[in-house]
Amino acid sequence: MENLEYERLAWALLYGHIAIIVIGGFITVLSQNLVRALVGLIMTLFGVAGLFFLMAAPFIALMQILIYVGAVSVLIFFAIMLTSAWPGGDESGTISVRKIIFAGLAAIAPAIFLGMAAILKPPPSFLIPDEIEVGILGRFFLEDFILPFELISLLLTVAMAGAVVLAFEMRRKK
Repeated sequence: MENLEYERLAWALLYGHIAIIVIGGFITVLSQNLVRALVGLIMTLFGVAGLFFLMAAPFIALMQILIYVGAVSVLIFFAIMLTSAWPGGDESGTISVRKIIFAGLAAIAPAIFLGMAAILKPPPSFLIPDEIEVGILGRFFLEDFILPFELISLLLTVAMAGAVVLAFEMRRKK
């Protein structure tokens, strides 16, 4: 009886995180304001981090929060604030019903195909991966992939410095 309650709680948490992801996605896509769209993106990324927690992958979940919710969202926020986009945007015109129908079909089609593939030919569940300690995972990334790690950090630093320089140049012109 107790396992049934835990299973119901797990399903409720799963559907809750899926709802957070979907609602955040709709806020991101349908928002007329870029800052509100960024808030929707952050909501979606938090939902994905919650799914990682549910899959018993807390390290990946915390990295999701640290890297995407923290660093990338701040970078996007600076990009929004440092550009001088006009409030209406280029996409603020009316949208035809035909485009909405095609967009809905394009969004639903992958879910239908992947769902049918999972139902008709389910993957074997007897393969349970071994747990890897975080220290071993860190050594793996930092020994074999140290160059991409450093190049990504250098790229983000140069992008931020470039954004600040462009912002100062735009202020001087005004």
